Order: sequence, then C-alpha cells, then structure tokens
Amino acid sequence: MLTIKRLSIDEAHHLITGARLKAEEIGVPMCIAVVDESGNLIAFERMNGGKVTSITIAQDKAFTAGAARKATHEYNKACVPGNLAFGIHTAIGGRLCVVGGGLPVTVDGEVVGGIGLSSGTPDQDMVCAQAGIDYLQQQMG
Repeated sequence: MLTIKRLSIDEAHHLITGARLKAEEIGVPMCIAVVDESGNLIAFERMNGGKVTSITIAQDKAFTAGAARKATHEYNKACVPGNLAFGIHTAIGGRLCVVGGGLPVTVDGEVVGGIGLSSGTPDQDMVCAQAGIDYLQQQMG
C-alpha cells in the first residue's frame, strides 16, 4: 500500500488566497488553479477581470507542476528546437504547459500538488504562484 500526501481544500484555499493577495498588490487580475499530486483540480478562482483564455491555461500550468512535479518554466528552458525535450508541450493532449506560472507545491520534501496562474506575464504569474506557496507555508506554521 502507498500512503499519499495530498492538499486539503483548506490548504488549496490558502494557496489561492496568497496568490490573489499578490495579484491584487501588482494590479493584475488572475486565474488561479490548484491541483492535487495527480494533477486533478481541487480549487479554482477567476478574479474579476481574469482573462477567459487564462481559465484553461492556469489549470494546465497547475496540472503540469503537480503531476509532472516540475515548474513549468523549467520545461520552457528545455523545450527549444534541437533539444531532446523539444515538442514535449504537445504531450498529454497538449496539457503539458511550458509557460512560466506553474509551480509544484512541496511539503516535507514531497510534491503534494501544484498551483498555476495565468493572466499576467509569465514573470507575474510565477511571482503570484510563489506568493501562494509562501502564504500556505505561513499558515502551516
């Protein structure tokens, strides 16, 4: 038997809260998705003004980060013509996202889920995703 650590709905809400607070601070309304360690959606928020197209992108970023256990910007660095990983963004029905803004959520060295943001620039999305993780860690003590 395997014992799997997984984010609770309360922890998912903490991730969203931290990301939203940072998005409000920088003035960019975001779509924020949180998934479990298998990439399945736990919670989602579209801030007022969050882009319609970002609904799916945020979820795909979270899926990639949680299920593949790697930040989306790390795939971006590898997914260039000539690299062996080029084309990986077409994997899994196109769900594997290589645009910055998806981060794995790690607790006690184990990936327990992922957070993905979209609507800003990749750098803004990444900053807000990290703010969500930082907020969760503060709440966990």
